[in-house]
Amino acid sequence: MTRQLPLALAPRAGSHERKDLAVGPPNREALVWIDAWPDWPGSGLVVHGPEGSGKSHLASIWARRAGGGRIALDAPLDRLAGLSRPALLLEDADRALAAGAAAEAALFHAYNLVVQAGGTLLLTAREPASRWGVALADLRSRVQALPAAELKPPDDEMLAAVLAKLFADRQIPPDREIVHFIAARVERRLSTLGAVVEALDRAALAAGRGVTLPFVRQVLREKGLFD
Repeated sequence: MTRQLPLALAPRAGSHERKDLAVGPPNREALVWIDAWPDWPGSGLVVHGPEGSGKSHLASIWARRAGGGRIALDAPLDRLAGLSRPALLLEDADRALAAGAAAEAALFHAYNLVVQAGGTLLLTAREPASRWGVALADLRSRVQALPAAELKPPDDEMLAAVLAKLFADRQIPPDREIVHFIAARVERRLSTLGAVVEALDRAALAAGRGVTLPFVRQVLREKGLFD
């Protein structure tokens, strides 16, 4: 049989729109906060949770809803001055602040600009603000005073829902047995699921065959995606 070469097409999965979010107990609290914007009790929100728990998806939903702009602490923030009611997003705030005093000063500056302009600031992180190790006392007190929403690792139901959506996005019938087989065995991170489905799609295209349970077992074992 002639083998097909998988084409380097842009992935059809991974949309960060509101309609593509799988909602369940692990992320419901955070989503309530995102949907409640702009009626937040303070000037910002911290969304924290482990790697692969869906922080970027929620942040993208908020940025689209709020018209928010992403900021980086190693980039000039002068352009923020004079903004009317800015909505600013800093992802991986705990990692960004680990760069040291300059990063802390930059976030403190951005926070003050947001407050002065009556805007809002969304920070995402792996850990709650109390564990960021912020040395600048004024910044530490402010970020720790912000409301916080915790994301939990995805449960089996959420993993299965995300897998079914990813398969459907690639025009692969989301077989229930395959979905639950994968959800029970792969690393429990939403970001891992996209890599799994992409690997299966590319392998199926290359082999010129459908995605069956024996095929899934073989491919994922060869790729080292589960033991």
